[in-house]
Amino acid sequence: MNYSRFITTVSAARKESPIRLLTELMQRSPPSLISLAGGAPNPNVFPFKKATVAIGHGNAVEIGEDLMKRALQYSASAGIPELLSWLKNFQRNLHNPPTANYSPEQGQMEVCVTTGSQEGLCKVFEMLINPGDNILLDAPTYAGTLAALRPLGCNIINVPSDQHGIIPNALKELLSSWSPEDIKSCSHSLPKFLYTIPNGCNPTGNSLTAERKKIYQLARKYDFLIIEDDPYYFLQFEKPWAPTFLSMDLDGRVIRTDSFSKILSSGLRIGFLTGPKPLIDRVILHIQVSTMHTSTFTQIMISQLLQQWGEKGFLEHIDRVVEFYKTQRDAMLVAADKWLKGLAEWYPPAAGMFLWIKIKGVSDTEQLIMEKALQKEVLLVPGRAFNINSSEPSSYVRASFSLSSPAQMDLAFRRLADLIKEA
Repeated sequence: MNYSRFITTVSAARKESPIRLLTELMQRSPPSLISLAGGAPNPNVFPFKKATVAIGHGNAVEIGEDLMKRALQYSASAGIPELLSWLKNFQRNLHNPPTANYSPEQGQMEVCVTTGSQEGLCKVFEMLINPGDNILLDAPTYAGTLAALRPLGCNIINVPSDQHGIIPNALKELLSSWSPEDIKSCSHSLPKFLYTIPNGCNPTGNSLTAERKKIYQLARKYDFLIIEDDPYYFLQFEKPWAPTFLSMDLDGRVIRTDSFSKILSSGLRIGFLTGPKPLIDRVILHIQVSTMHTSTFTQIMISQLLQQWGEKGFLEHIDRVVEFYKTQRDAMLVAADKWLKGLAEWYPPAAGMFLWIKIKGVSDTEQLIMEKALQKEVLLVPGRAFNINSSEPSSYVRASFSLSSPAQMDLAFRRLADLIKEA
């Protein structure tokens, strides 16, 4: 892979921060080293001394005085070593990526910790996108992604999708606009990447089937990257889980985002990027001069828990989380069937936290939701928020089943049904 053709001028110009390098060197050095180099504050003056965090399924996480000093201090930009090591082993065992044993130049699998997967996504976009670049995505999609992309001045090309994700023939037809000569000459007009949320897409709940993931071959043919944004991977309701693009990445062209937000904590802000080392290294250089690193305290807390649980314990926790959300989804489907039949259409989501509802006879749900629904004391997200052009009308609404009780879902859909009948 020629990664240089994907990287923006700004990203290519990034150099390692000498101060950050010194910090990381200091942390790897023996205690006998006397360092007068660092600008780190003395942790003895910090008021926090130790912490005990009770755990739902497992022993309490204990952060004693020595570990607390480290938790309150600066750390490596890529992530603390023990968490990185755990995550790399986990990704190898879970996805078995072909790139795990490649050389760095070939696109060896690399991992870095990010402050939520959103930070990773934004930094990946800024690494790859020049104004005027063509990129592919299947909309409706996550509003946060669209908000990050729009200011970068790229041309967003919508790939048609249905409840099973991207439609391969539609993607193939779109790509046929580029000639064999364009591919051979690495034309600047070729799409830089395809962005997709393959499991439980926010907002549609769509999940890309294993069969359709053969679109990886189109990425090889037209030489574009795949950004596999997968925060709902661990919220798949049926096993076996779908194979990931990372698991089939022969070339080192997949950048994958994972998140602990839906399964451990959204407020702790921990995510991680997995992808080819030459690209992940560029993201780390950006982290060095922006956030510097994800909270050391947060990383230590998560790392201590994962070390205690091991992969088996972590996956057992995932099973409990999935069971909860599956029950929630089923309750919402019961309420939808009871109140919205004949008024709306929907598909049962196979993953995630959302039901995507098409309101019959309503061309745009914006006014219906933002004005009238509030009066009825029910709130959903109007569909146009997830369109590439947010001013385009949408007959859809997004309903989340993560927080409401079955009784609340029932009442909410009763109110929504009254609203639709009055519209």
